[in-house]
Amino acid sequence: MIKMKYLGDMRVECVHQPSGAKITTDAPVDNRGKGEGFSPTDLCATSLAACVMTIMGIQAREHGMDLDGTEIEVTKHMATSGPRRIGEIDVVFHMPDRAFSAKEKTILERVARSCPVHLSLDKGVEQRFTFHWKD
Repeated sequence: MIKMKYLGDMRVECVHQPSGAKITTDAPVDNRGKGEGFSPTDLCATSLAACVMTIMGIQAREHGMDLDGTEIEVTKHMATSGPRRIGEIDVVFHMPDRAFSAKEKTILERVARSCPVHLSLDKGVEQRFTFHWKD
């Protein structure tokens, strides 16, 4: 369970009850906030990338691959028309400097589209995954 409390000024404190970990969200500057922290839509995009990386980590463990050090960049683009919503999310994976076979690359790139967050987002949110392999 997650408990939340509105702090005023478009800020919400979220507490993960099992661990006590806290996140405070803030509305972005372009939506009347201060932009001093993650916005709820930032967390949505972040959740997508973290979920994909987690699922990739599970597959990597099962196939004896080491993904430690993978770096990820996430860019969220708000829709330019209609109600305020996320229109596109770009997730770029900078894979570690290791030799991955073509089969391993295929496994990891395919599993990206099987994470629960990817499957939960509306089909109107374009999700682009890019992988940069070192070898």
